[in-house]
Amino acid sequence: MAGRFLNLFKPIGRVLPEIKVPERKVKFNEKIFWTALVLIVYLIMTEIPLYGITTQAGNEFNALRVIFASNRGTLMELGIGPIVTAGLILQLLAGASLIKCDMSKPEDRGLFTIASKVLSIVLTGVQGGAYILSGMYGRLSPTVMLVIFFQLIAAGIIVMLLDELIQKGWGLGSGISLFIMAGVAQQILWQTFSPSNGLFVGALQQLLANNITIIEWIVGTGIYPSLIGLVATIGVFIVTIYLNGVRVELPISYAGYKGFRSKYPIKLLYVSNLPVIFASALFANIYVLGQFLWSWQGSPAPGANLLTDIFGQYKNVNGTITPSGGLAYYVTAPQNLQHVGADPLRALIYLGILVAFCAFFSLIWLEVGGLGPSKVAQQLMDSGMQIPGYRRSLGPIETMLKRYIPVVAVLGGIIVALIAGFADFLGVFGSGTGILLSVGIIYQYYELLMRERAAEMYPAFRRILGE
Repeated sequence: MAGRFLNLFKPIGRVLPEIKVPERKVKFNEKIFWTALVLIVYLIMTEIPLYGITTQAGNEFNALRVIFASNRGTLMELGIGPIVTAGLILQLLAGASLIKCDMSKPEDRGLFTIASKVLSIVLTGVQGGAYILSGMYGRLSPTVMLVIFFQLIAAGIIVMLLDELIQKGWGLGSGISLFIMAGVAQQILWQTFSPSNGLFVGALQQLLANNITIIEWIVGTGIYPSLIGLVATIGVFIVTIYLNGVRVELPISYAGYKGFRSKYPIKLLYVSNLPVIFASALFANIYVLGQFLWSWQGSPAPGANLLTDIFGQYKNVNGTITPSGGLAYYVTAPQNLQHVGADPLRALIYLGILVAFCAFFSLIWLEVGGLGPSKVAQQLMDSGMQIPGYRRSLGPIETMLKRYIPVVAVLGGIIVALIAGFADFLGVFGSGTGILLSVGIIYQYYELLMRERAAEMYPAFRRILGE
């Protein structure tokens, strides 16, 4: 049975909006249709401005916005941030056994989903309120504040339902993954092509107009992405695709079929890109909290208030609020070589913090996500597998997995952190973390599409695929 904490959400579940699970088998073409429709709705929401905002949109924590599929000053102001943060909090609480939840039981899974939805709505209100009260939209009347607040709440609920529509089986994959991939693709396309000026690489248009030097074109200047950023973007895509294929293969055999041997692959990126997502979620919340405290304390100067000195000092330049000190400053990546050169200590501290948190979250996710040596060993045992040369028991399998899985998980977390950090330093299009996520998501969608297509053409495969 679910714990006392999850049971508190049972009455709320009756009034929450919900997408019903399809009562029939949804055809492949129909899944494509619903997935495309969800994507179109999301893209439309990224272009609809929030009613009541008259100030020019700034570029606060732009790199984090790519990861959370948000767009400044629109209905997608918060993006999937509250959903990801809610899922992270509940998963960590469940993994630490602070809340009782047996995910093998349908009732517990249902209550866990309801708790995630409630917490997502609460965090949407908290983050939306922090944005409004921190002065991100300038000085507003109480009426306008309420209008913007309810717009953010409504948009958050719509995003949550769009994700649920996909995950309940009407579409393909996950709505969150779809939105991240679309946001990254949109950013890369926007930074590579300019609808008003034609194609530009870095500041190519400015170079041709003799407004900048060739060095400024290569390194980048102002709002224009650099030639180095373009080359780095292509390089990071290639490196990430390669690393997704690197794996350690452990020999295993089937106890029921003597002589039949196989290999169990342990990917280098064992926990995928989840550590960098969790680290980014943590950094984004530190940023928002720091900005809220800075505004709430009356925008004090450095040294005037200990709280804002710790969490974040900010500066307002032409309506754009950017961090200038404190934790918020050091968990925000320098976005090009110019910024790295201006403050190399900040770049080193950011990279160190990112690596440390990614390694930590990699270890945490082994237990929370059921990917630890004990769980995997039990799954292999239940499938009738064993280590060649050893008697069939749980001990030898778990011992061998313990040699590899924790090391590979931490190493993978460190590698994705280094790639994301250095990619941001080089000014890649769509951010380093965004490219990491998009490559992983594209690969997952490729496997999913191939499996769905095979199941559609050969129905007998559904039993093999467990559908």
